[in-house]
Amino acid sequence: MKSSSRQVEGIKLVAFLGNPGGRYAGTRHNVGQRVVEAMGDLPLTAPWKEKFHGTFARAGEVVLLLPGTYMNESGRSVQAAAFFFNIPRDRTVVVHDDLETPFGTVNLVFGGGHRGNNGVRSVEQHLGGRDFWRLRVGIGRPPADRKAAAWVLERFSPHEEARLPEIQRLSARVLRDAIAGPVESVVSIS
Repeated sequence: MKSSSRQVEGIKLVAFLGNPGGRYAGTRHNVGQRVVEAMGDLPLTAPWKEKFHGTFARAGEVVLLLPGTYMNESGRSVQAAAFFFNIPRDRTVVVHDDLETPFGTVNLVFGGGHRGNNGVRSVEQHLGGRDFWRLRVGIGRPPADRKAAAWVLERFSPHEEARLPEIQRLSARVLRDAIAGPVESVVSIS
């Protein structure tokens, strides 16, 4: 697909990554799924339904997807929705936590690697490439005495939790702009 197609069109599939179940609610790894809470003002044209190994809703031509799989299997859900609705990779954005991005920073980037995020790795594998958008919601690196794998499964500190509504709103604003298009004109926010 020519890169010019990304310059004139908005996003058509938004996948909010995280792990299912109450055990993972409120963890850093689930910050991607928490962004959907701030998208409530997006008028839904079809209500949330179970399908594609998760739940999805429609807002006009845009599909909002909450994979019901564990993070490392997120690609199955994204692939199923993208295939069903015939949405190309370059019209897809995956919302996820990112260790390499400072806490409170939101970056919309096209392509690149998974940066150690197993959910993004799974999406790359299932979509057959890296040429999709990522909304990286920064959770920052863990302190030196903690392993990254444990850090992402911990809950946010009270100070971080107090900042999350603002981060969710910023993320939602970036997504709304990416949906409206052209997606390449969207500026990341911190």
